[in-house]
Amino acid sequence: MVRDPWQRSCDSPESAAPPADEPERAAQDAAAGQVPRLVLSPHRLRRLLGAVVPTSADVDTRTVLHRIVEAATDLVGARYGALGVLGEDGAFTDLISVGIDDPQLCATLGLPQGHGVLRTLVAEGRPLRVADVPAHPHSAGFPPGHPVMRTLLGVPLMVRGAVYGDLYLADKTDGTPFADDDENLLTALASAASISIENARLYEHLTRAAEHFQRSMLPVLPDLAPLQVVARYEPASELPRLGGDWYDAMVLPDGATCVVVGDVTGHDVEAAPLMGQIRNMLRALAFDRREPPGLVVSRLDRALTMFADPPTATLVLGRLERGREGYTFGWSNAGHPPPLVIGADGGTQYLAPARHGIPVGIDPSVPRFDHTYPLPPGATLLLFTDGLVERRGQDIDAGLRDLAEQAAPLAGAPLDGLCDALITTNGQVFEDDVAVLALRAPGGPGGPEAGGPLAGPRRA
Repeated sequence: MVRDPWQRSCDSPESAAPPADEPERAAQDAAAGQVPRLVLSPHRLRRLLGAVVPTSADVDTRTVLHRIVEAATDLVGARYGALGVLGEDGAFTDLISVGIDDPQLCATLGLPQGHGVLRTLVAEGRPLRVADVPAHPHSAGFPPGHPVMRTLLGVPLMVRGAVYGDLYLADKTDGTPFADDDENLLTALASAASISIENARLYEHLTRAAEHFQRSMLPVLPDLAPLQVVARYEPASELPRLGGDWYDAMVLPDGATCVVVGDVTGHDVEAAPLMGQIRNMLRALAFDRREPPGLVVSRLDRALTMFADPPTATLVLGRLERGREGYTFGWSNAGHPPPLVIGADGGTQYLAPARHGIPVGIDPSVPRFDHTYPLPPGATLLLFTDGLVERRGQDIDAGLRDLAEQAAPLAGAPLDGLCDALITTNGQVFEDDVAVLALRAPGGPGGPEAGGPLAGPRRA
């Protein structure tokens, strides 16, 4: 049974990847390249180009495709129009149509199955005109409730030999058959639609490749038992989805645990490789000698002078040492958001002493400061980059307060759940990339090591 894609006229266009300026111009040029074949009035020409040129860079691909289907039915004078999008596996993944206004029918028909008359559009990759659809030898009928259509004009969506779908119309309102001018106009619109779909596909590929590259530069965390450790990285929501945020953790030769979260200045393709270099330099410096974090960061400052134009970065470098009374966290902060301690009882406290260092890579002569804090049993230490708390138009202090309030009820949650919740609370839409490193000390309320600075009323 044929499932011709004429539904979804009742659907509002859904969001997809936003087209960039260059592909928009390519779509316009693709349509314009077909225009000389057409005899169009100024009004129809404006209608044609208006359908393929988004009014802003924020217009998503599906909205552009919906405009193209509407323009096609309007300019040709057809009762029905549809555009089917093929996935990379050759199956239809989306359908945009006009002409059927019944929402229930829209939901019932589903995606096209690639059967019947329209299969030749994809299989043969050339325009198709049918004067009598029910009488066509490949016709398989219509699903229940589907309008019976008599005439058909369709063209494939193609770019450099690759088929991305098809665009087709049925039944002209004046009852006349589809003509050469109709086919040329539909071909022009199909060219623009093809470019838009290809752009969205390339955008998705680039997004995945950039994120894979970024994640491949981050370490696999070692087993730090009896400490628990979990890390998360989320790229920025917009391309290039490459940035300079990182996390790291390792066991040092003296048995202490070294942790770091940092952020290289910049959000482009240059920041990611610089992040890799700084991370490896810092690992080597921390592993080489048993030194307090402030001295290690000072050594990194001096090492960065080897660059003609030293990169800058903010970071928190810390050491977790286990003693008779539990764990002590020693750290040095180089211009980075302060770590957050979440007590097992839900109390929260930012480790933000008055002496706050400047980012690395600026001036190696500026002193670094060391601080220590006894980490209570069962407490969670949260290190993060500013993408987790910074929002456009909002003071970072408000973001820090929000984070503490979100984290407090999660004090007893598994670390995986805590990190996931803190990220999803922000809707997973990030203006900057985000790195989070969470560590939890053994023990907890009522245990032999219960108590500590955060026992008692919750503080933020």
